Amino acid sequence: MTDPPNRPGRIALMAFPGVRAFDVSVITEVWGVDRTDRGVPAFELRRVAEGPAAVQLRGGLSLSPDRTPAWLARADLIVVPGLDDHVTPAPEAVLEALRRAHTRGTPIAALCGGAFTLAQAGLLDGRRAVTHWNLTALLSRTHPEVTVVPDALFLHDDNIWTSAGTAAGIDLCLHLVRTMHGAETAATIARSMVTAPFRTGTQAQFIEHPTPRADRDADALAEVRAHALTRLAEPHTVAALASRAGMSARTFARRFHATTGTTPMRWLITQRVAAAQKLLERTDLALPEVARRAGFGSEITMRQHFAAHLATSPRGYRLAFRDGDAEERG
Repeated sequence: MTDPPNRPGRIALMAFPGVRAFDVSVITEVWGVDRTDRGVPAFELRRVAEGPAAVQLRGGLSLSPDRTPAWLARADLIVVPGLDDHVTPAPEAVLEALRRAHTRGTPIAALCGGAFTLAQAGLLDGRRAVTHWNLTALLSRTHPEVTVVPDALFLHDDNIWTSAGTAAGIDLCLHLVRTMHGAETAATIARSMVTAPFRTGTQAQFIEHPTPRADRDADALAEVRAHALTRLAEPHTVAALASRAGMSARTFARRFHATTGTTPMRWLITQRVAAAQKLLERTDLALPEVARRAGFGSEITMRQHFAAHLATSPRGYRLAFRDGDAEERG
């Protein structure tokens, strides 16, 4: 299956002294590993830097560039790693290259403190952005023209993506893959990385509750989520799920939110959208049957949730992401 032209295949990793080795590794792991034998597109990941010299990273590591900023004109997506020192200015050549790329309409994503680089370039002026929860005050203070959102895992505003700290960079990269190449491709990459293809909730679950609840409650909530996931086609209510966990509905909802960062019903809808995505990609099932198996009950309800979560319809999603050789799996 060849990628249609609107699916980015050329990825630029923007490198300069001070970028974080962890974020460089995340970008490389997502787009720089050949997984074509498992149906993942053949991405072209390029390491873009101001010049040919190796870019020094913390811990004695270095990154060897293979393209100059001129290559950004060919890139389908530009990813900016986070920074070790968030107030150190990026090279002007890098900032100018990012400005030109945004003017051309190229999507740009920044991981964690990479938001500071985009802010230095003026690309976040008047826009919403997120960074690590411990850096939100610094970003607001040093770049008051940016609307800093304190608790999102990642955000999209005018073709620019920003993410929260560390692991949220993985979330954003997989989300970009899922949006541009489909849920199955993102899930395949996530499985090879031994991570979840997506997480629900916000940074609040990490800021407000840095220590877990009692093991008994955590185990009960995990069992309830597993139960719901294996029975998505069945109706589920907060009261029924709470009863299974041995809690009152109010206690269950409160502890579920503390653990996941979202409500039980929002979590369930997210899982149903993901299940429907896989069915649309993998099978020839009629849309009403996809809706039934995913637990939406009706095609109309499924269509409403696809519009809200993916800004497309189930039919449009299938046309964009399904494998033409897929056979019905009953």
